[in-house]
Amino acid sequence: MDITTFKRTEIKFLVNAEQRSALEAAFAGKMIPDEHGESTICNVYCDTPDFRIIRKSLEKPVYKEKFRIRSYGRVKEDGKVFMELKKKYDGIVYKRRISLRQNEAADFINSGSSLPNDGQIEREIDYFTKFYGGLVPAMYICYDRNAYFSEEDPGLRVTFDRNILWRTDNVRLTSRPSGRQLLKPGQSLMEIKCGAAMPLWFVKLLSELQIRQISFSKYGTAYSTMVREMNEKTNERGAYCA
Repeated sequence: MDITTFKRTEIKFLVNAEQRSALEAAFAGKMIPDEHGESTICNVYCDTPDFRIIRKSLEKPVYKEKFRIRSYGRVKEDGKVFMELKKKYDGIVYKRRISLRQNEAADFINSGSSLPNDGQIEREIDYFTKFYGGLVPAMYICYDRNAYFSEEDPGLRVTFDRNILWRTDNVRLTSRPSGRQLLKPGQSLMEIKCGAAMPLWFVKLLSELQIRQISFSKYGTAYSTMVREMNEKTNERGAYCA
């Protein structure tokens, strides 16, 4: 059964290849690798045409939210996807998601069609999209993920995302995963997802490897990169005309 609601703390770190290798070696006997191994996760982030949602999120308010459609690998038009409403308040992440077919998700976003079911989460998603006055597929982001689960604490999960790619054209889950690299070569984004505090052995491990917590958003970082490059091009054109 698909989990439809989440409430947890998400702590992020950027690690290099050596740090990641040391972490995964230390997981032996404590963390269980996901049975599917490395998987490719594809996302379409939906936003207003002027990127109102991500611009507000980058201001680091106490409450922020994002809306995306996710698939595991490239999907066909009738393939299974997840529509996710992700909210963060005072450091705690709340996520609501439903599963549906890709063509149903596309019809909802592009044509305003009704969602296939009428549950509580569907109503939350419908309200969210109406509140922002129409959303569009704004950015495609994909990455290769390895996940680990704690043997002692089912609420503790660690993921490593590498090969994070983004693009603003061809924003469809039915297209081949591709785009521009978001991280430096050899880097992975590690996320610790937990319902309570991290175990002491993990805290000590992070200290030994000199791994520090960061604030990082894939969508936010890609959007900031896009804006910076647009500004640089505008400045170059202005200097040329002068």
